[in-house]
Amino acid sequence: MKRRKAREYVLQFLYKLDFMDFFKKSPSPVAGLSGALQNFWEETGEDDTKVRAFTEELIAGTIENFEKIDSIIEKIAEKWTLSRMAAIDRNILRAATYELLFRKDIPNAVTINEALEIAKKYSTAESASFINGILDKIARENEAQGSDTPATIKP
Repeated sequence: MKRRKAREYVLQFLYKLDFMDFFKKSPSPVAGLSGALQNFWEETGEDDTKVRAFTEELIAGTIENFEKIDSIIEKIAEKWTLSRMAAIDRNILRAATYELLFRKDIPNAVTINEALEIAKKYSTAESASFINGILDKIARENEAQGSDTPATIKP
């Protein structure tokens, strides 16, 4: 449950950045991250160090790789651009895609299941189906291209 809570925090943080057009404007995505995270933790009041550490790992990894992640999502989500997707769905996909491509310590099935549960909680049942289709395809393509190396899918 701690990792689920962390993933929900990741969604909240990414959603906030997305709302501020961070992903369109930021020339150096990781710059200023520690200050933003400090403010975020003050707002949430979360004091569990394990939840905070896992949250920060996922946020940093997603932000560091967001251009590649976004291009892969758009490639896989045929006929869908990121701008057409609901912001909640877009950010669930970003975080889960990061996990699928770069976190080999987390099984794909766990990542996908967690993303679906979060989508059901914060978005809609239709969104969960949409997210499932995209994440499943990303996972399969990454495995087919050699999952022992992180992020092998070509955007």
